[in-house]
Amino acid sequence: MEKNKDLNGKKVLIIRLSALGDTIHTLPLANALKEEYPNIQIDWIVEDKAAKFVIKNPLINKTYKIPSKKWKKLSIFKKIKSFIQIIRLLRRNKYDIIIDTQQLLKSSLIMGLSKGKRKISLDGGREGSWIFANEIIKTGLKPFDINYHVVKRNLEIAKYLGCNNLNPKFIIPNFENEISAEIKNIINSLDKSKKTIVLAPATTWKNKHWTIQGWLDLINKFQDKYNLIITASEKEKTLTGEILSKANTNKIIDLSGKTTLADLTYLYGNVDLLISPDSGSAHIAWAAGKCKIITLFFATSSGRTAPFGDKYFSVQAEIGCSPCMTKKCRFKKGKNRCCEKINSDKIISIVKNILQ
Repeated sequence: MEKNKDLNGKKVLIIRLSALGDTIHTLPLANALKEEYPNIQIDWIVEDKAAKFVIKNPLINKTYKIPSKKWKKLSIFKKIKSFIQIIRLLRRNKYDIIIDTQQLLKSSLIMGLSKGKRKISLDGGREGSWIFANEIIKTGLKPFDINYHVVKRNLEIAKYLGCNNLNPKFIIPNFENEISAEIKNIINSLDKSKKTIVLAPATTWKNKHWTIQGWLDLINKFQDKYNLIITASEKEKTLTGEILSKANTNKIIDLSGKTTLADLTYLYGNVDLLISPDSGSAHIAWAAGKCKIITLFFATSSGRTAPFGDKYFSVQAEIGCSPCMTKKCRFKKGKNRCCEKINSDKIISIVKNILQ
């Protein structure tokens, strides 16, 4: 396109508000733009829960943070007031290009209220998100196509804007000054004669979870041969607590509720393997680019969100209705039918092959 002849010096706003994994999956778009046009200015608006990998990111000039956690405690009038203040900040900048990668009503509204010459979105947006776009990129694929990876979908925008290098590359902030001494000490104290595996069993959707027995099988098989670490957020540590109570072993280091996102990034940069369902942990480890990853998929699709590359492995539940892409199983109340459809022996076999 003639209008993309040289975007150096142009000002671009990326709208990707949440979630953590989706925000990480948008970073290759920013990198592709920066590689093609080194003097381009890239700003980003993001919600606080996903802001960690945008703020202080060398790809990003300015970050606008929506305090969604704080808003939950505010009245509707105070929320509107706070939102207007953020929009005023955005409108002070007249952007050359505004890109909506979220494609929801809330992100589209931000695009519509912001000042920009070119307002770009992809086809297939939801909730009328196309209304405020004046350029819609035709992909011919649905945004939730189970075989259409989110990273590749975002890179369609980079291609449209004239970028030649579409190989996904993650650039993340340097968290060195934020890493806790405790995490560094744990890494330094590991038995160096053994490789280290991190188990991160929890994620936001319950129907992304594996069975307790599946994790117990891995612990029982690996506790003598490898250093084992288990992680979870403060909200998710009930699950790891249940696993550990049944494992009945003192050979696994429990970091549940003890790590920040910076700590996790450091951890995944200093171990050999992460085993996780489709979760923020898998996406952080992929962005860090150091350890091998095995990702387990149940309700969601490995073709859409799995880390891809030579050292990343994904396993999809072997059942006809997976992936259903829904938060609740429509067949089994209180339990997800697909959670039992990944055999622990298969995961054990993959681990043996990649860590031998």
